[in-house]
Amino acid sequence: QVQLVESGGGLVQAGDSLRLSCAASGRTFSNYAMGWFRQAPGKEREFVAAIAGSGAYTAHADSVRGRFTISRDGAKNTMYLQMNNLKPEDTAVYYCAADYYSGIRLESRSYNYWGQGTQVTVSS
Repeated sequence: QVQLVESGGGLVQAGDSLRLSCAASGRTFSNYAMGWFRQAPGKEREFVAAIAGSGAYTAHADSVRGRFTISRDGAKNTMYLQMNNLKPEDTAVYYCAADYYSGIRLESRSYNYWGQGTQVTVSS
């Protein structure tokens, strides 16, 4: 069992930056692929970024590439999402997810563990 807790969300203006954190506990952190997803009101949950257990491989959605960066710190059992140049369309609840897998998982259905979510609101 893996427990995930997100933090770092908030209300910001367009062009600002935020860093989300996802603290993991319960198992060997490096054995788990991890990812960020988001869900805006009335929309389906969508992929944002993913990172392999080793941290050597990452993937980002086209809509955030060049603005968001996923990373992880094995010593702290924590994954991050650095979000720069935020736009109103980035407004959503952001979820972190984990799966016992050495590679990268891009689809939400592939993840077995989820955090409770953190709200990010970007005003224009």
